[in-house]
Amino acid sequence: MHLTHKLELFPDHRVTQMLFKEVKNAAELRQCAVEGKLNGALINPTMLVDPFQVLVAVNKAVNLQKIGKMKTRSLYSEIIFNLSPTNNISEAFKRFGSSDGDDSVLVVLVHNKDESQLVSDITARVSGRQVPAEEVSSLTDHTKIKKLYKVTAQEEKCGTLLDAVVCRMAIKDVM
Repeated sequence: MHLTHKLELFPDHRVTQMLFKEVKNAAELRQCAVEGKLNGALINPTMLVDPFQVLVAVNKAVNLQKIGKMKTRSLYSEIIFNLSPTNNISEAFKRFGSSDGDDSVLVVLVHNKDESQLVSDITARVSGRQVPAEEVSSLTDHTKIKKLYKVTAQEEKCGTLLDAVVCRMAIKDVM
Protein backbone atom coordinates (compact mmCIF):
# COMPACT_ATOMS: atom_id res chain seq x y z
CA MET A 1 0.00 0.00 0.00
CA HIS A 2 2.77 2.46 0.81
CA LEU A 3 5.72 3.22 -1.43
CA THR A 4 9.23 3.37 0.06
CA HIS A 5 12.37 4.49 -1.78
CA LYS A 6 15.97 4.87 -0.69
CA LEU A 7 17.42 8.25 -1.70
CA GLU A 8 20.40 7.56 -3.97
CA LEU A 9 22.36 10.63 -2.88
CA PHE A 10 21.53 10.04 0.79
CA PRO A 11 21.56 6.23 1.29
CA ASP A 12 20.80 6.51 5.02
CA HIS A 13 17.44 8.17 4.20
CA ARG A 14 14.23 6.48 3.07
CA VAL A 15 11.08 8.16 1.76
CA THR A 16 7.69 6.55 2.33
CA GLN A 17 4.57 7.80 0.56
CA MET A 18 1.12 6.80 1.84
CA LEU A 19 -2.05 7.74 -0.04
CA PHE A 20 -5.42 7.96 1.69
CA LYS A 21 -8.87 8.53 0.18
CA GLU A 22 -12.18 9.28 1.90
CA VAL A 23 -10.32 11.08 4.70
CA LYS A 24 -12.66 12.36 7.39
CA ASN A 25 -10.18 14.01 9.76
CA ALA A 26 -8.10 16.22 7.43
CA ALA A 27 -8.48 19.27 9.70
CA GLU A 28 -7.25 17.32 12.73
CA LEU A 29 -4.28 15.91 10.77
CA ARG A 30 -3.32 19.34 9.47
CA GLN A 31 -3.48 20.79 12.99
CA CYS A 32 -1.24 17.98 14.28
CA ALA A 33 1.27 18.70 11.49
CA VAL A 34 1.25 22.44 12.24
CA GLU A 35 1.89 21.72 15.94
CA GLY A 36 4.70 19.28 15.11
CA LYS A 37 2.80 16.29 16.53
CA LEU A 38 2.78 14.51 13.18
CA ASN A 39 6.12 13.62 11.67
CA GLY A 40 5.30 13.89 7.98
CA ALA A 41 4.30 16.15 5.12
CA LEU A 42 0.58 16.26 4.31
CA ILE A 43 0.22 16.89 0.59
CA ASN A 44 -2.83 17.56 -1.56
CA PRO A 45 -2.65 14.69 -4.09
CA THR A 46 -4.67 16.55 -6.73
CA MET A 47 -1.57 18.70 -7.35
CA LEU A 48 0.70 15.71 -7.99
CA VAL A 49 1.32 14.06 -11.33
CA ASP A 50 3.35 11.09 -10.10
CA PRO A 51 5.13 9.83 -6.93
CA PHE A 52 8.43 10.73 -8.64
CA GLN A 53 7.51 14.41 -8.27
CA VAL A 54 7.53 13.93 -4.47
CA LEU A 55 10.89 12.13 -4.59
CA VAL A 56 12.41 15.12 -6.40
CA ALA A 57 11.05 17.50 -3.73
CA VAL A 58 12.28 15.27 -0.88
CA ASN A 59 15.73 14.85 -2.39
CA LYS A 60 16.08 18.61 -2.75
CA ALA A 61 14.79 19.20 0.81
CA VAL A 62 17.19 16.66 2.37
CA ASN A 63 20.10 18.19 0.43
CA LEU A 64 19.19 21.71 1.57
CA GLN A 65 18.84 20.48 5.16
CA LYS A 66 22.30 18.85 5.04
CA ILE A 67 23.96 22.05 3.77
CA GLY A 68 21.94 24.33 6.08
CA LYS A 69 20.16 26.26 3.30
CA MET A 70 16.48 25.44 3.90
CA LYS A 71 14.05 28.30 3.31
CA THR A 72 11.43 26.92 5.72
CA ARG A 73 11.59 25.77 9.34
CA SER A 74 11.33 22.01 8.93
CA LEU A 75 12.18 19.25 6.49
CA TYR A 76 8.50 18.49 5.89
CA SER A 77 7.57 22.09 5.16
CA GLU A 78 10.58 22.27 2.83
CA ILE A 79 9.22 19.27 0.90
CA ILE A 80 5.90 21.05 0.35
CA PHE A 81 7.72 24.26 -0.62
CA ASN A 82 9.89 22.39 -3.14
CA LEU A 83 6.81 21.10 -4.98
CA SER A 84 5.89 24.68 -5.89
CA PRO A 85 7.18 26.46 -9.00
CA THR A 86 7.31 29.78 -7.10
CA ASN A 87 9.38 31.06 -4.17
CA ASN A 88 6.31 32.07 -2.15
CA ILE A 89 6.14 29.80 0.91
CA SER A 90 2.55 30.59 1.92
CA GLU A 91 1.39 30.08 -1.67
CA ALA A 92 3.12 26.68 -1.73
CA PHE A 93 1.26 25.63 1.42
CA LYS A 94 -2.09 26.78 0.00
CA ARG A 95 -1.63 24.88 -3.25
CA PHE A 96 0.29 21.78 -2.19
CA GLY A 97 -0.41 21.36 1.51
CA SER A 98 -3.44 19.51 2.78
CA SER A 99 -6.50 21.65 3.57
CA ASP A 100 -9.14 21.12 6.25
CA GLY A 101 -11.81 20.05 3.75
CA ASP A 102 -9.70 17.64 1.68
CA ASP A 103 -11.02 14.11 1.30
CA SER A 104 -7.68 12.67 0.14
CA VAL A 105 -4.15 13.16 1.40
CA LEU A 106 -0.66 11.93 0.56
CA VAL A 107 1.50 11.53 3.66
CA VAL A 108 5.26 11.70 3.07
CA LEU A 109 7.69 10.39 5.68
CA VAL A 110 11.49 10.73 5.67
CA HIS A 111 13.21 8.20 7.92
CA ASN A 112 16.07 5.76 8.41
CA LYS A 113 15.86 2.09 7.46
CA ASP A 114 12.99 0.90 9.67
CA GLU A 115 9.70 2.62 8.93
CA SER A 116 7.20 0.08 10.27
CA GLN A 117 6.42 2.06 13.44
CA LEU A 118 6.05 5.36 11.56
CA VAL A 119 3.76 3.77 8.98
CA SER A 120 1.55 2.16 11.63
CA ASP A 121 1.39 5.46 13.57
CA ILE A 122 0.18 7.33 10.47
CA THR A 123 -2.27 4.57 9.53
CA ALA A 124 -3.74 4.73 13.03
CA ARG A 125 -4.12 8.53 12.92
CA VAL A 126 -5.74 8.85 9.50
CA SER A 127 -9.45 8.22 9.39
CA GLY A 128 -9.68 7.13 5.77
CA ARG A 129 -9.06 4.32 3.32
CA GLN A 130 -5.44 3.67 2.38
CA VAL A 131 -4.85 2.97 -1.31
CA PRO A 132 -1.59 2.22 -3.18
CA ALA A 133 0.53 5.38 -3.44
CA GLU A 134 1.04 4.66 -7.14
CA GLU A 135 -2.64 5.60 -7.64
CA VAL A 136 -1.89 9.28 -6.92
CA SER A 137 -2.14 10.03 -10.65
CA SER A 138 -5.82 9.03 -10.59
CA LEU A 139 -6.47 12.09 -8.38
CA THR A 140 -4.42 14.55 -10.46
CA ASP A 141 -6.11 17.79 -11.52
CA HIS A 142 -4.32 18.24 -14.86
CA THR A 143 -5.92 21.60 -15.61
CA LYS A 144 -4.79 23.18 -12.33
CA ILE A 145 -1.28 21.77 -12.68
CA LYS A 146 -0.86 22.98 -16.27
CA LYS A 147 -2.02 26.45 -15.26
CA LEU A 148 0.16 26.66 -12.14
CA TYR A 149 3.32 25.41 -13.87
CA LYS A 150 2.47 27.30 -17.11
CA VAL A 151 2.79 24.21 -19.29
CA THR A 152 2.07 24.90 -22.96
CA ALA A 153 0.44 22.56 -25.49
CA GLN A 154 3.62 22.67 -27.56
CA GLU A 155 5.65 21.56 -24.55
CA GLU A 156 3.34 18.58 -24.02
CA LYS A 157 3.95 17.46 -27.60
CA CYS A 158 7.65 16.87 -26.96
CA GLY A 159 7.48 15.63 -23.36
CA THR A 160 5.15 14.59 -20.56
CA LEU A 161 3.42 16.72 -17.97
CA LEU A 162 5.66 15.10 -15.35
CA ASP A 163 8.76 16.18 -17.30
CA ALA A 164 7.53 19.79 -17.41
CA VAL A 165 6.65 19.86 -13.71
CA VAL A 166 9.95 18.32 -12.54
CA CYS A 167 11.94 20.71 -14.75
CA ARG A 168 10.23 23.71 -13.19
CA MET A 169 10.73 22.34 -9.67
CA ALA A 170 14.42 21.75 -10.36
CA ILE A 171 15.17 25.20 -11.81
CA LYS A 172 13.07 27.22 -9.36
CA ASP A 173 16.12 28.42 -7.42
CA VAL A 174 18.03 29.35 -10.57
CA MET A 175 15.36 31.53 -12.19
